[in-house]
Order: sequence, then C-alpha cells, then structure tokens
Amino acid sequence: MLGDQRNNSDLFWEPSCSLEVLQLRAQVYASIRAFFKSRCVLEVETPLLSQASGTEPTIQFFETHDQSGLKQHRLFLQTSPEFAMKRLLAASSGSIFQLAKAFRKGEVGRFHNPEFTLLEWYRIGFDLDALMDETADLLAVLLPSLANQKVRKLPYKTVFKDAVGVDPLSASVADFSVAADRFELPDAKSICGQDRSTWLDFLFSCVVQPVLVNMPLVMVYDYPACQASLARLKRDDKTVCERFEVFVKGIELGNGFFELSDPVEQSRRFDREIVHRQHGGLPAAVKDQRLIAALEKGLPHCSGIAIGMDRLLMLRAGVDDISEVLSFGFGRA
Repeated sequence: MLGDQRNNSDLFWEPSCSLEVLQLRAQVYASIRAFFKSRCVLEVETPLLSQASGTEPTIQFFETHDQSGLKQHRLFLQTSPEFAMKRLLAASSGSIFQLAKAFRKGEVGRFHNPEFTLLEWYRIGFDLDALMDETADLLAVLLPSLANQKVRKLPYKTVFKDAVGVDPLSASVADFSVAADRFELPDAKSICGQDRSTWLDFLFSCVVQPVLVNMPLVMVYDYPACQASLARLKRDDKTVCERFEVFVKGIELGNGFFELSDPVEQSRRFDREIVHRQHGGLPAAVKDQRLIAALEKGLPHCSGIAIGMDRLLMLRAGVDDISEVLSFGFGRA
C-alpha cells in the first residue's frame, strides 16, 4: 500500500470546534467591522510573508525560503502585522484595523496555537487613555458580560508590588530571586537567569495574573522601560513606557502602545534584541529596514493595540482550550 499505512478512520478529520462556535466567530467579526466602520477606521490587509522578521527574543518565528534564479531568499511568517501596518500609517492611510493571521513557533497550549488570529488597530491622534477607552467600548460589544462592568486601570508598579512584594522598577535580580523562593517557584532562576525583563514577565505571569482572575476587566499601564518593545518611553518618567495590557478574568487579551516614532531609537532597540538573540543561541533575526525607512519618513502620533481573537472567543463561548474555537486546532491541522 502506498502512502500512509493508517486506516483513515483513525485520523481526526473532524473540526475541533462546534458549528455554533464557527457561527459565533463570524458574528464577532461582523461586529468588529461594524464597530470600526461607525468610527471611520479603514480595514486593511498586509502580507503574511516578509523578508524581515521580528527581533524579540521571547517570540520565535517560522522561516521558509524562496528560490529566485540562483539566489535563495529567507522569508518569515509574520508574528504580528505591526510593521507592515505602520508602513501604511507612514503612507498617510489614516486610522486602520486588520483581522490578521499570525504565526509564532513553539507556542502550543491551552491559550496558544502556532497559528492564531489577531485584531490589530491603530488610531491617529489617540493617546493611551483614549485607546484604553475605545478598547473597553469594543470589548463591551464583543463580550456582553462586560457591558455593565467598571474598567479598572492599574499602574504596573502598583499591581506588581502588591502581589509580589517588591518594586518592579527598582528591585534587583537578587530581589526577584528571593521573591521567587517565597512563592515556591523553583525553576525561576534557571528560566530567568540574569535578565531583568524575563524576571518581570515570569513573576507577572506566575504571581500577578492569578490575582487578576477575579477582576472582570483590568488594564495595566506604565510598564517598565525595559519592556517598551515598540512603545515610547514616558516623557516625564523614563523608568516606564507608554504601554498597557488588557486582562479579562486574568487572561491576557491585548497589548497596546503609544507608538515609538523615533527611527534611531527603534533601530537601536532592534539591534539590542538581535544581539540578545545571538547570545541566547536563537535563530538570527533580520531587521526590518523598511519599517525604519517609514519611521524616517514620519509616523503620525498614534496608539495601537493587538487583541488575541481566539482567546476572546474562548471567553465568549465559555470553553477551556483554544482548540475549541479553531476550525482545526494544532493537532488536527
């Protein structure tokens, strides 16, 4: 017998989600489009394949190759549509949104699938407060259980210090290590090493997020400067950046920035992350020079956010695993 020797009846060919969830996803997408149409925000589409990659050491990309004549080109599946959307903003697109597929290597679990859907949008002239308010408005439409709930906006420093017991802006790695011992997190030192940002992420996910479970909708803002990524540092306090994250019942749904528009600083951050990846033995990243060129041309003052649509659908459908909102989860793709 040629090909697969298994009986076809042994293969899980059926969808991993119900028909009702497929219909719910379509309804949610229609609501998103109606929401942004009413606010004159343009829907756009950007490439899934790029000649540049993301540079963040904590996010791993899928790589492929294309042969053109004698030359082979590295290509990368996008981990986020952010870079391409910012190029549109620099080209005077105005405020834009996109429902986009994104891909991240090695992310499989209850809340993770290597291929997933993001809702990402950018608002010209919005500061973070305005974007947080709009995000709350949209979530009230998409998650009816939040419609009458008060949004809690909490500074990162406050929520971290209350839960962990140390100041995230001034504590040393040794202080974080002591805190990890106190919370009986034996793997913390081997996972985090001497990297401050990794310690912050680890303690936030292990200690802080469980505290947020009983809060319907929380927006944590003023993240430490070392976690700025593509966000601008605060003008009046360089120890923090203009970034916020959205949590619903302790589940991280979204990550928003007042966008960094300085091409020199952005290039410097990319270079720093590329070196970090090299030291960690990670695949070499390719800096997006087209994004830098767009920033040099001029990115308008704007704020943007990405929302994980699959996690949002998990909350809306009341299911416990991301595969239950995907037509075919990772195990059946």
